[in-house]
Amino acid sequence: MRSFPLSRVYQLLEPGPVVLLTTASKGQANVMTMSWHMMVDFEPALLACVVSRANFSFRALRSTREAVIAIPARGLADKVVKVGNCSGSEIDKFKRFGLSPLAARHISPPLIAECFCNLECRVTDTSLVRRYNLFILQIVKAWIDPAQKNPKTLHHRGYGAFVVDGAMIKLKSKMR
Repeated sequence: MRSFPLSRVYQLLEPGPVVLLTTASKGQANVMTMSWHMMVDFEPALLACVVSRANFSFRALRSTREAVIAIPARGLADKVVKVGNCSGSEIDKFKRFGLSPLAARHISPPLIAECFCNLECRVTDTSLVRRYNLFILQIVKAWIDPAQKNPKTLHHRGYGAFVVDGAMIKLKSKMR
């Protein structure tokens, strides 16, 4: 074993796929790339996500308490990175990167048509926002695109490096 820099540990522990988070405030929709998130409960379906105060989306998420978590497949990798490398305070990311907003059923932020999964969410807990920028979201509606069969997701490893899902294995489990 050898020592590993603590500032890079996140590259080893990324909890899930890179996602796109959409918000809407004052008639303006925005999208940001996010990889710091995790499920925290089954029912109600709750997830935690970190959105930095430095992100344009932070104010909208905090004030409207609504967001969509859209899960892109491998084919959107280039757009996902470009979305993450600019600010919605300066441009309309939907138009600039050719993403198609779709109306959500229960909230104002849009779904993203090109993503294979979209989760409509409401903020339910902000007690850790001040200290950690961590929001707890309840998923109120889940959508999948049945035309996208077996999508491969992206996992961020830091500094422009990504891993794409590999082969699925199934092992015996007592859980369904």
